[in-house]
Amino acid sequence: MQITEHIASLSEEGRLLAAAAEQAGPGASVPTCPGWQIRHLLRHTGMVHRWAAAFLTEGHTAYHPDGGEPDLDGAELLAWFREGHRHLVRSLEEAPADLECWTFLPAPSPLAFWSRRQLNETTVHRVDAESALGGPLTPVSTARAVDSIDELLTGFHARPKSRVRSDKPRTLRVRAVDTAATWTVRISEDPPQTVRTAGEGSAEHADCELSGTAEGLYLALWNRLPLTAVTLRGDRAVARLWTDNSAVTW
Repeated sequence: MQITEHIASLSEEGRLLAAAAEQAGPGASVPTCPGWQIRHLLRHTGMVHRWAAAFLTEGHTAYHPDGGEPDLDGAELLAWFREGHRHLVRSLEEAPADLECWTFLPAPSPLAFWSRRQLNETTVHRVDAESALGGPLTPVSTARAVDSIDELLTGFHARPKSRVRSDKPRTLRVRAVDTAATWTVRISEDPPQTVRTAGEGSAEHADCELSGTAEGLYLALWNRLPLTAVTLRGDRAVARLWTDNSAVTW
């Protein structure tokens, strides 16, 4: 059921992204991605959608490079994005439950991995597209935001690729006030180690705590909202260590 829900949400997020991009126009600046315009956002996200779909439809069991970004613009680029998004959704819907293909984060199955990863990828970039309009953002449910924080903290930043490091051990606590989820992130010279607990979380001292709604924390941890969007207690330098070094490719 969770896979089905992820695919349905991915379908909606892609439609919202395309609608915001069409309204903003290809030359609109994307404040959440400095230096990017809507055309760059569509090229990047559309490329990722096709890259992911290839694992599902072609069954690559090892890393397979993407096909690159297209030299398209305007209405043609928007149509290309929509086509690739529909293809990804369809590929997930039609993939067998026992699909075997390459993944890069722990997951119950490759299908569970790709449905979750592409939902979270598309949601973040839908926020980017809507930020170009300067209006309110489409809400993200608490459950989805918690799951996305999990993926970021216990998935992406548990990998050797994480650049969130510190010569002096530091502890960052992330507490969602609208649910029971609390994450304790131990930062050192090695990749961060994150433990999720319920309620107020571990009694362990934290050098810095970020608290807020799960949605607010999700967007702040992905650097889509400023730290002022959540409540910060303790050493601000620890929070800056996160924001300055946590950018993710894949």
